[in-house]
Amino acid sequence: MPYISTTPARLLNPCTGNQNCTSPFSYKNVLALTNKGDEFNHLVGQQQISGNLDSPEGGFDAIMQVAVCKVSFLLLLFSQKAFCGVSALTSCAFLFRLQEQIGWRNVTRLLVFSTDAGFHFAGDGKLGGIVLPNDGRCHLENNMYTMSHYYDYPSIAHLVQKLSEHNIQTIFAVTEEFQSVYQELKNLIPKSAVGTLSANSSNVIKLIIDAYNSLSSEVILEPVGKLPEGVSLSYKSICKNNVVGTGEDGRKCSNISIGDEVHFEISVESQKCPSPGKQEVIMIKPQGFTEKVEVILDFICDCECAAKGEPNSNKCFESSGTFECGACKCNEGRIGQFCECSKDEVRTDDLDANCRKDNGTDICSNNGDCVCGTCECKKRDNPAEVYSGQYCECDNFNCDRFNNKLCGGHGRCECRKCICDANYTGSACDCSIDTSTCLARNGQICNGRGECECGTCKCTDSKFQGPTCEVCPTCPGVCPEH
Repeated sequence: MPYISTTPARLLNPCTGNQNCTSPFSYKNVLALTNKGDEFNHLVGQQQISGNLDSPEGGFDAIMQVAVCKVSFLLLLFSQKAFCGVSALTSCAFLFRLQEQIGWRNVTRLLVFSTDAGFHFAGDGKLGGIVLPNDGRCHLENNMYTMSHYYDYPSIAHLVQKLSEHNIQTIFAVTEEFQSVYQELKNLIPKSAVGTLSANSSNVIKLIIDAYNSLSSEVILEPVGKLPEGVSLSYKSICKNNVVGTGEDGRKCSNISIGDEVHFEISVESQKCPSPGKQEVIMIKPQGFTEKVEVILDFICDCECAAKGEPNSNKCFESSGTFECGACKCNEGRIGQFCECSKDEVRTDDLDANCRKDNGTDICSNNGDCVCGTCECKKRDNPAEVYSGQYCECDNFNCDRFNNKLCGGHGRCECRKCICDANYTGSACDCSIDTSTCLARNGQICNGRGECECGTCKCTDSKFQGPTCEVCPTCPGVCPEH
C-alpha cells in the first residue's frame, strides 16, 4: 500500500513514540443502532486512533459500502485524524448500523460524512499496484471492509450512481480548511450539503439539522435508469411565488417550506419509433426519495391522415404508391417523390454515372443521393444552408469569412464563392472600394502621397504617415523653407 508504512511493526502500531494506536483499516462498523446514549459514548471513547503517511483519506470506500450493502446503515462517519486517525488506502469510519430485520423505512435517508481531510478517489490505488476498478458491491466480513487491497477507490461518478440508486442524501461535515474542496464535491453529487465543523465537533448536531433543512427545501427531478433509445425529456418547473424554470433549472425548485406546492411539466419527445405495438416505460422521481411516477409510452408512428390514404393512387407514378398526407408512400420496390423509380434501376451503374461530375468517383459530390439518375441534394439541419447544383457540388455556406462573418457580411455565398455587394471586393468581400475615408484635407486621395486600399491609405512616401498621409514629422516648417 502506498500511503501507510508496511513494516511489520508499523502495521501493528502506525504511531510513533509511546502512543498506542490501532492497526490501519479501511472501514468498520462499531455499534448497531441503539437508543442507549451511555453505550454509544462508552464504545466511541474506547476507539483508538490510527496513523498514515499522507493527508487524504479513504472515506469513499466507506460511503460505497454504506450505499450498496444489504444491511442498511444510518448516520455518522467519523474520519477526523484528531479523533480516530485515518490511513490513506484506509479510512476510519464509525457508523450506526440498522439491523437487517429492521431495514430502512420508506423515508428520506441521510448519510453524514465527517472529516478534517481530503479524499482519495479512483486512480490513486495505482500507486500501490491496485488497478482493478471498484466493483460497487458489498464486501463486509465481520463488520470490516476486506477488499481495500484488491479494488481501487470508487470514482465520484460511481458514488453518485449508487447514492442515487439507494435514495441516500449526503451531508459533509468538514472543517473550515477543507470547505472549498467539499463544496466542489457537493456540486458533483446531487442532493448533498456541506457544513462547517468546529475544531472539537461541538456543533455537529446543529450542522446536521441545518444541512437537512437545506436538503429538504429543494426538489430535483431525475429519470430512473436509462431512457429508451431516441427518447428525451424536457422539464418546466413552476416554483414558489410562480417562479418559472426551464432547461436544467426546470428540473428543480428551491427554498420550499412545508405546505408549499410546486408543479412540474415534463415533455417527452421521441426521435424514432420502436417495433410496431411495443410500449416503453420510463420512471421519474425526486432525488433522495423513493416515490416515483411511472409513464407508459404508446408511440404514434403514423399521422391521422394516413388512415385516409388512397391506395394505388393515380397521383403517384403508374399508381405505384399510396397517396397519403399530401405525398406518395411508395409500394415495395419503388422510390422517388412520386414513386417514379424502381429500386433495381437505381442500383445500376449507368444511372449512377449520371450523378458523378467529370466521371469522378463521388456520387452527387457526397452531398446528395442519386435517385433515378438525378441528384437529390441532402437537407441541412439549418434550413438556410443549402446544397445545390446538378451534382450537389455547390453550397451557400462554405465561402471565405471575414471577422467571423460569411463574405464579411457584405455579400452572398453562391457555389462556394462570394458575390460582393456594391463598393466591396475581395475573396471574402473584406475590401471596401469606397475612397471617402482616404480623402485628405486638401481634397486629394491620401494627400497625393499614397494609395487608397480597402478604404485605408497606404503611404508610398516614407516621410509621410497618418490615416491620410498628411503627417510628416521630419519635414521642415513653412518658415525655414522660405
